[in-house]
Amino acid sequence: MKIIIAGAGEVGTHLAEMLTRQDHSITVIDEDGEHLRKMEQDNDLLTIEGSPTSIKNLKDAGVEDTDLFIAVTPHESQNITACLLATNLGAKKKVARVDNGEYLEENCQKFFSKMGIDAFIYPEKLAAEEIMTSLNRSWVRQWLEFGDGALILIGMKVRGGAPILNKRLQDLTNSDHYRIVAIRRDLQTIVPRGSDEVLEGDIVYFITTHNFVDHVRKEAGKEVIQVRDLIIMGASKITEQLCGMLPKSMQAKVLEKDKVQADKLSRNINQLVVNSDATDPNMLQEEDIEDMDAFVAMSSKTESNILACLEAKRHGIKKTIAEVENMSYIPLAEQLDIGYIVNKKLIAASYIYQYTLDANVSVNRVKCLTHVDVEVLELIAKVDTKITSAPIYQLDLPKDIFIGGVIKPNGVGFIANGKTLIEAGDRVVVFCRSASIKNVSAHFRQRN
Repeated sequence: MKIIIAGAGEVGTHLAEMLTRQDHSITVIDEDGEHLRKMEQDNDLLTIEGSPTSIKNLKDAGVEDTDLFIAVTPHESQNITACLLATNLGAKKKVARVDNGEYLEENCQKFFSKMGIDAFIYPEKLAAEEIMTSLNRSWVRQWLEFGDGALILIGMKVRGGAPILNKRLQDLTNSDHYRIVAIRRDLQTIVPRGSDEVLEGDIVYFITTHNFVDHVRKEAGKEVIQVRDLIIMGASKITEQLCGMLPKSMQAKVLEKDKVQADKLSRNINQLVVNSDATDPNMLQEEDIEDMDAFVAMSSKTESNILACLEAKRHGIKKTIAEVENMSYIPLAEQLDIGYIVNKKLIAASYIYQYTLDANVSVNRVKCLTHVDVEVLELIAKVDTKITSAPIYQLDLPKDIFIGGVIKPNGVGFIANGKTLIEAGDRVVVFCRSASIKNVSAHFRQRN
């Protein structure tokens, strides 16, 4: 697929790196020539130094026969303009990053769809939604539903005393009702087999049905913690979005050391905003940190977020969430047991991935898992495809592709096994490594 990325900031750079690993033809347009030259050295891609709203630059990039145009500069108006120009110059699909929630409303999306923009992405809102999910289920690291909850993916850190520890996966009880699909151990991603075991400290990803969620939680040795009171550090865009999503059962206290930013946020949300430095242990004590159920660090500085979460844990807070935008800091945050980690680049990549798949493949969702080198895809099986040609054990799937579960057209979900025969119309939840997405597409592509 031929893809143009307008904007070589954090999101654009990360997307380019991930997509080049999947053998796409990538061209990046940005005004920062030095950064572009480094990208060319590190990745197999082309770059154009200049503005993505320049018709000449777009033509030089070959926009007229581009399959996907992604505008992710820091400037919303520039992204929209670039997509509109790309539409009129021949690009097939266009995606624009925005920072205005109004554009996500149905009437606005219809308006821009008529003008040729296929989708908007607002990473801060997507991040806030993930944080909200984590607060609602404080015992999980990741929670993802498929088919309105027919199948559920749960990521948890397994600690000492959990019943599941040090047992072969093939020996686990009720394993027909759940599967362990990935394990993160230290810095290694494991796609497990029946002979593998879960060790203390592993981050383990399960797929199960709604009726067995509680069983999986108990197997992992996790207790339910109700979050009612929380502190949020930083008056960021994510914070503003999150505060707008909080239910009445939750009360937040936002701490922001910049008075101007604190005053601005207080005018836009219905939660308490305090001009205070959450990285100061004395200030946290003054703000009654010991009485809180959760601590969410959303400042613009990754290091401050990690340190603040460590301080919150020292005060007994069991649920901590940190925005970690510096990718190199994610392993450190994992090793320090920060808790739930938010990264807008990964969230943006998850959203955009679905547009990079074969047009003949029906994709409901693509999700990058934060802690592991594994992608989760929800795809719809069609007639006359390899995936529907035989039971799973006869499909000769690569080792790094794993079918976790199936949702039938009537909404009933079940865990897949080797004897499962996938039928046309089924929604299939597939796990694979990043580089294998194209192999997944081949199994779901209709034959000519």
